[in-house]
This record gives sequence, C-alpha cells and structure tokens, in this order.
Amino acid sequence: MPAYRDIVRRIDSIKNTQKITKAMQVVAATRLRRAQAAVQATRPYAEKMLEVLQTAGERATEYKHPFLVRREGTRAVMILVTTDKGLAGAINVNSIRAATRYMQEHYPDQPKYVTLGRKGRDFLLRFRRNVIAETSGLPDRPSIATILSGVAVALEEYTRGDVDAVLLCYAKWISTLRQEAVVRTLIPAEIPVREKEASPPADYIYEPDPESVLDALLPRYVETQVYQAVLENKASEYSAKMIAMQNATKAAGDFIDSLTLFANKVRQAGITTELMEIVGGAEALRSAG
Repeated sequence: MPAYRDIVRRIDSIKNTQKITKAMQVVAATRLRRAQAAVQATRPYAEKMLEVLQTAGERATEYKHPFLVRREGTRAVMILVTTDKGLAGAINVNSIRAATRYMQEHYPDQPKYVTLGRKGRDFLLRFRRNVIAETSGLPDRPSIATILSGVAVALEEYTRGDVDAVLLCYAKWISTLRQEAVVRTLIPAEIPVREKEASPPADYIYEPDPESVLDALLPRYVETQVYQAVLENKASEYSAKMIAMQNATKAAGDFIDSLTLFANKVRQAGITTELMEIVGGAEALRSAG
C-alpha cells in the first residue's frame, strides 16, 4: 500500500494540472468567440461576391472560363486545412482521414496536397504523400494574405493541366459540440443558380465586359472559399479545445476525489495500525511486569 504522503503529493500534482486545463478552457472559450465573430464578418463579402458571379455568369452565357469547365480525369490537388497544435480532439484526424479517403476513392492518380496547418503537413509527409506546398503557423486571426501562396500553387497546377480538380477539406463548425470534416470541390467551380422566387439582383454595369469580370473574380472566389474554410477550422479548433479541456478538468476533479477517499482510507488504516501497536506494547509491558 502506498504511503499517505505519496498520495497527498499526487493529489497536489493533479490539482496543478487541473488549474492548467481550467485556464486553457477559458482561453479557448475566449478565442472561440473571436473566431465566430471573424466567420460572421466575412460572410457579407462572400455573399456579395457570389451575387456578382451569378449575374456575370447569366450575362456571359456563351463564355466558359477554364475554372468552370469540368475535366474528365482522376488527378487532383487537395487543399487540407488542419491546426498547428494538438489538444483539439479528433478534428485533425477526421479531416485527414476524410481528405485521404476521398482522394483514394475519386482521384487516385498521383494525388497532390497543399496543407494549411502543421498537423496535416506532418502526417502527410510521414506517410510519404506528395505535399507540393505548405503554410503553417497561422495566427489566431489569419488574414487572407497568409493563405494566398498555397492557393496560388493549387490554381497553377490546374491552369497548367497537371490536375483535373482542386479540392478543399476542413473542419466545418456546426456548433460548440459538433465539428464535421467537409470535402468540397473548388475547381471546377459550381456557382449556384439563383432561385426564380428570389429578389431581382442589382443592375450591374460591367466594364469592360462580363467575361473580364469572370476572369478577375473567379480566382478571388476560390481564395475567399479557402479563407472562409480557414476561419471555420479555427472556430472548430477552439470548440474542440474548449470541450477537451473541460473534460480534462472534470476528469481531474473526479480523480482527485477518488485519491482523496483512498488517502483517507490509508490514513485511517495507518492510525488503526499505530493504535494496535500501542495497545499491543502496553499489554506486553503489563504481562512482563
């Protein structure tokens, strides 16, 4: 049976760990609110860009931008968004599994990857996957400039004809308790058709013409989609961290309660043993006298 002092030292150590996990939970909750605000702040821009693309596409009916043409082939580049650090639950594992499985099933011919985040990069390099570009060390509030280099490499691969599609995988934030790995096709771009019941769009005047507007906006549209995915992944990361640290704090508390009960039993057993020894010694002295 361990000594009472050893159990007390272990309880103190777990209490210190509990303080750390509690602090990390509070930090993750604060950063989650900021990440949610960043996601909501970018939505009006993305919605307006989509509206302009829809109206431009309706006017340029006979023009087909290369990013809108579907190719027959099994070559693709996957933009994989993960976190830079751990302690984020299973969101990285789920995203990596979804990305690699989708590539194996639909684009098995020389798959290529562009990683945004250290966890995805390290995993793919460990298993000798073809990582053609990587960006890591993304700040808590990333700007769109931080992801442009990776997106440019993927677009260049498609423009040269080396791949037949550009894909995107990230952890979509659904709620604080739920994050889902999502795989999307960026190129060929699929611009949703506006519903007939929707309000009529603004009457834009395109200079020099709708075709030139499509040429300029489609790369920006892809960059915006990737940037939105990075922000969504940040919100998912902090949600997972908050829940993980909350569970760790609760588990530490349960372990402390269990050890405290065990320590009391050890202490009681020690006191009982000492009393028995005293009584036994007194009886021995009385018998000897």
